[in-house]
Parts: sequence; C-alpha cells; structure tokens
Amino acid sequence: MISAAIQRVLAEKSGSFLIPASKIAIVEEDNPLYHAFLILTKVKYAKILVLNKQGQITGLLSLAMITDKMLDLDGISVKPLNKYQVKDVMETDFVSINFTEKDIETQLHLLVDNNFLPVVDDQGGFQGMITRREWFKAFNYLARTFDDHYVTVDKKQVLKLEAEN
Repeated sequence: MISAAIQRVLAEKSGSFLIPASKIAIVEEDNPLYHAFLILTKVKYAKILVLNKQGQITGLLSLAMITDKMLDLDGISVKPLNKYQVKDVMETDFVSINFTEKDIETQLHLLVDNNFLPVVDDQGGFQGMITRREWFKAFNYLARTFDDHYVTVDKKQVLKLEAEN
C-alpha cells in the first residue's frame, strides 16, 4: 500500500501523467499493413495503438508482428504487406484503463508489465496514454523534492536533535 502522503502528492500530479491522444501516433484497424509498417518505422515506437473508426482502441501492433508477415522461404519482402490489413495481425489481448476508475496503485502494478497504458473514457473512446517513463519522471521529481515541498519540519527541533547526537 502506498503511503497516504505520497498518494496525495501523486494524485495532485496524476493529470500530468496522461499524454493526450492528439500527441500519439496511431493506426486504424482497416489500414493496409504497409501503411502501419511505414508509421512504425518513422515514429520508432515499439508498439502502436490501433483504433477503429469510432476512435476506440481495438488492438496493439508491433514491428515484429509486421515483419513476421514479410518473411517467407525465399527471404524478406514488403509485397505481402499490401495483402493484409492491420486488424489481420494486431494483438487484441491488451490492458487499457479508465483513468477515473483505476487508482494510482493499480496503475503502478499494471505498468510493471506494460510500457504504457491506453486510457479510455466511459464509452471506450481513446483519451491518451500513461507511460512508465512519465511515472519514472514523476517519482524522480518526488524523490528529489518531497521534503522541500511537502514536509514541514521545525528547524529548532532539527537543530536540537542534531545537538543531542
């Protein structure tokens, strides 16, 4: 269980963990796999989110999933990528969260096994993502500034304790 004081501080900052959907590269499930290959190559993400026409997350796609379709007995070719759509190869078993329903501790547990957590609204619409990196940045900040910003200590008491030791 996270300390109540730490949880309060993290709750104050939790909105800054969310990277808005408008800043995240995505592909649509009906896009040709060749298109997704180009996107993934350019943005240099390990995985990319797949959305349907209604803006809901339907899967995740990695470069490894795409290159698997490029391999055959004769070598590697991009030609097969025009035969497939993203939905033909995407991963459909993934974790997403509703930001208002998942507490901080649950988010942290999920981030142990996931580099990012897609965030959806009550209708399943994609809102953005929380990344492990953003959490690390927040913890780094918290660890360096917690005493300065959140702990009030009577300096006379500190000096007295130091004199006693």
